[in-house]
This record gives sequence, C-alpha cells and structure tokens, in this order.
Amino acid sequence: MEFSITTLALLVLTPLLVWRIYSRIKTQMQRQRSIVSRHYTGVLVFGAMILVPLAQLFDTPYNLAALLVGAGGGIGYAVWGLKLTRFEETPQGYLFTPPARLGLVMAMILVARLLYIGIEVYANQGKGIPTPRLTDSPLTMLCVGITAGYFGYYSAALLRWRRRVRKAIDQV
Repeated sequence: MEFSITTLALLVLTPLLVWRIYSRIKTQMQRQRSIVSRHYTGVLVFGAMILVPLAQLFDTPYNLAALLVGAGGGIGYAVWGLKLTRFEETPQGYLFTPPARLGLVMAMILVARLLYIGIEVYANQGKGIPTPRLTDSPLTMLCVGITAGYFGYYSAALLRWRRRVRKAIDQV
C-alpha cells in the first residue's frame, strides 16, 4: 500500500486537530459566567441543528427516528448533567460549573463522527462514489441529535435558572 504526501499529512495532522478541539472544548467546560445572550444563542443554534435535518428526513424514517432518539437521549443526559451542575450567585455575577466530562463526551461524539465522514470523503476521492449528505446516515443523525439535544436543553435550562433567579430578586 502506497501513501501519498497528502495522506501522510492527514494521518499526522488529524490527531493534532482532535487534540486542539478537545483542548478548546475542555476550556469551555469550566466554571463560567452565565451570559443570557449565549444561552439564547445555544438554544437557537442547537435547535436549528435538530430542525434543519428534521425538515429533510420525513422521507427516510430510520434517519428521522435516529435523530429523534438522539435528541431524546441528549435531553436525558442534559437533565442528568444539570443535576451535577453547580450554580452560584456571587457579587461578580451568576456563575455555573457544568459537568466537564459529560459535556466533553457529548461534544466529542459529534466531532468524532464528523472526522470520520471527512476521512471517508477523502478516501473516496476520484473513485466515482458520490459524496453522501450529512443526513444520509442514521448514525450521523444519532450523533447530531445527542449533541444538539444535550447542549440545546442545557442552554434552555440555564435560561430558566436565570429567569427564576431574576423573579426571586424582583420579589424581594
């Protein structure tokens, strides 16, 4: 088996890319300030990650089911993650500490699947095999559903927490 320079570069750079993504996500899974606009953005982006493929999947029931099961599983993990989250109200503002391992796993599931798809597309270059759409694979839809369900519900729950705290302050 003969490797081209491009293939060797891909083999060398992929672990570096995974490490950088992991490091970046890990820094986001630490104690952080609760910023309402970020929570709204999370709800919108991760909601769109479910709704956009959902609109394309009505003719493929297995992929649709995988997306919905993934979203349900992601929401279930988010409920569990919220129980592990530490919420703080300090003079510096509202802070929360998400469960780092759970958040990392949820994000890396999608990253791993997207890397696999990228490698598959690269391996099939020049072979006349059409490039599959992201919505063509039930496994991809499951990964998208899990990740979007987890982070979307988590963002919505953070918004509810902030609203609840705001109501308590207004009542005092």
